[in-house]
Amino acid sequence: MGNCEGKMIRLSNKLEVGTHVPIHRHLKTSETVVCLEGCLDWVFYEELPNLDAGGPVHDGETAADESCFKEVARFRLCPREKLYGIQIPQAAWHTVEVHEPSTILEAKDGAYGK
Repeated sequence: MGNCEGKMIRLSNKLEVGTHVPIHRHLKTSETVVCLEGCLDWVFYEELPNLDAGGPVHDGETAADESCFKEVARFRLCPREKLYGIQIPQAAWHTVEVHEPSTILEAKDGAYGK
């Protein structure tokens, strides 16, 4: 595939109702999402202190204990309501709630999985 340094990675995803995407963040890139069809909510969180363990409740980019996060914002993406896309800031904790079968286009900086 060649060198992906400095390039934008684009990925199309089909998400079904009931899809579980763990709360996660991207430490090295922001993420742009455009909803092509369907309806879903992008949900943002803040990490709460883990009072029992006294330490972080994540392993870098993925939440290890989702109960230690508080929802702080929610944004609907639904083309039929003219709500097409969202920019997810670098390092923002987030997930997605799928309300109906949806197709999204994601774009991130750099190679997939980095």
